[in-house]
Amino acid sequence: MPIPVILDVDTGVDDALALLFAVAHPEIDVLAVSCVAGNASLEQVVDNTLRILDVAGAGEVPVAAGAVRPLLEPARSASHVHGADGLGGLVLPETSRRAVELSAVELLRRTILEHPTPVTLVALAPQTNLALLLRTHPEVAANLERIVFMGGSASVGNATAVAEFNVWHDPEAAAIVLDSGVPCYMYGLDVFNRVSVAQDRAAELEAGEHPVGRVIGALLGHRIALSEDEHAQYTGLIGDAGAVCALVDPAALRTEQRPVRVELAGYSRGQTLVDLREFPGEDVVHGLAGEWATAEVALGVDAERVAALFLDTVLG
Repeated sequence: MPIPVILDVDTGVDDALALLFAVAHPEIDVLAVSCVAGNASLEQVVDNTLRILDVAGAGEVPVAAGAVRPLLEPARSASHVHGADGLGGLVLPETSRRAVELSAVELLRRTILEHPTPVTLVALAPQTNLALLLRTHPEVAANLERIVFMGGSASVGNATAVAEFNVWHDPEAAAIVLDSGVPCYMYGLDVFNRVSVAQDRAAELEAGEHPVGRVIGALLGHRIALSEDEHAQYTGLIGDAGAVCALVDPAALRTEQRPVRVELAGYSRGQTLVDLREFPGEDVVHGLAGEWATAEVALGVDAERVAALFLDTVLG
């Protein structure tokens, strides 16, 4: 049986790749998509999502608009990474799809509670929608298999030296999700930054005849420059799509169940602290550690295997 999945997205370049993979893979049943501001404004995220679902040839997947900003902070887009439109300037055809009238939280609540089996919630964005859902409708936790989120890091950050963007954008939301009691799987920068497609392969796809392949090639080929003076770099990262790949090929990743917490103050605000110690430290011995949530944390990946799975799936 396919895995029943809801995707929560802020559709930029790599969310688009994730949506294309999720719709194409026969072992994933995309029940709904909720949108949140992050890589782009909420309005742009919704529009990008609807157009990408068209490219993917998706059926009538309900899409809902959610939070326009984090719980506490003002919205901060990642347009310097994903471009002003979130898709690196990729022009996609107009779509007749429309978002549903329900809010993202209400769509999430109904879809989860009405499904006959537990649902996997895949968060590829700041987790504001999820935090609002779990705080206002905690009853949904009983019908959630787990929450798989792209976010955090057990090592370096990207938004800051120590914090990954999705968690940094709304750290209170991420902390609420981790502390909700729902089993969590963290696909962070430790694996995110390793799964890529070679530049010549991306160029071949963009110039090819496969309609989805051309979109994939263009998205992979989007270059990132953090300033006007910096040379734009090709990365070829499949990014968020790797978290969705982990649903269907978990053996391609090395994971460990580890204590995780989100820092909420100071420069380290938004950092995910992952306790990798093999033995208790002084903080535990002296009762200073406090309560930490635990999550399954991805720490290693067979990058070639995951990249091949991604391409084989989206190209059919």
